[in-house]
Amino acid sequence: MIIAPSILSADFANLAADVKAVEEAGAKYLHIDIMDGHFVDNLTFGPNVVKALRPLSNLFFDCHLMVEDPEKYLQDFAAAGADLVGVHIEATKHAHRVISKIHQLGMKAEIVLNPGTSLEFAKEVLPLVDSVLIMTVDPGFGGQAFLEETVSKIAEAEKYRKEHNLNYQIEVDGGINDQTVKTAKAAGATIAVAGSYVFSQNTPEEQIKKLIEASKQVEK
Repeated sequence: MIIAPSILSADFANLAADVKAVEEAGAKYLHIDIMDGHFVDNLTFGPNVVKALRPLSNLFFDCHLMVEDPEKYLQDFAAAGADLVGVHIEATKHAHRVISKIHQLGMKAEIVLNPGTSLEFAKEVLPLVDSVLIMTVDPGFGGQAFLEETVSKIAEAEKYRKEHNLNYQIEVDGGINDQTVKTAKAAGATIAVAGSYVFSQNTPEEQIKKLIEASKQVEK
C-alpha cells in the first residue's frame, strides 16, 4: 500500500524538512491539499508551494484540488510540477473535459468523491481516470475521525474496477492511522493519505513506518 503524507498537517515553518523526513522514511507520495475558501471553508496552498517543493523532493506530488471550477488551475499546477491532480466530481459540471485536460497536460487524473456522494455519480468517468479518491471524512480540515460508513464505498470501487477490467488506484483520505489504514486496505484501498497521524508527532518518519508496517499486516 502506498502511504501519502498530507502536508496540511506539517510544520509550515519547516516544510522542506518534514517532506525530506517522510521521503526518507519510505513514503512514495506527497499529498498536497489545495483549498480555495469557497468549495471548502479553509484556504491553503497554491501552485507556488508545489513549485517551491518540486526541486527538493523526488516524491510523487498528489495535488488534491478542493476548489470550485478546477479547470481554471490545471495549467498552473502542471507548470509547477504536479504529478497527479484530483478534482471533486461535485466541483465541476464538466468532469470528462477536466480529466481530458489533466491528461493533455501530462499529469495523472483523479476523481474525488465526498462522503455523501455515491460512486454511481462518477461511473461514467471511471474508465478515464488513473485514481479514485474516496473521502473518508468531510473535506476542509484535518484531524477528523474516520467515517466507517465510507468503507462500503471503497469496497464498491474495488468491485467495480475488477468487474469492468479497469486499473485505477483507490485512494482514501481522512482519519487514517495505524488501525484505520488496515480497514481501508482490507476494503480495497491502495493509497492512504495521512496528515495528523504523521505530523502531530515529533517524529513523522516513525509514524510513516508504523503505517507501512500496519498496512503490510493486511493481505489483499
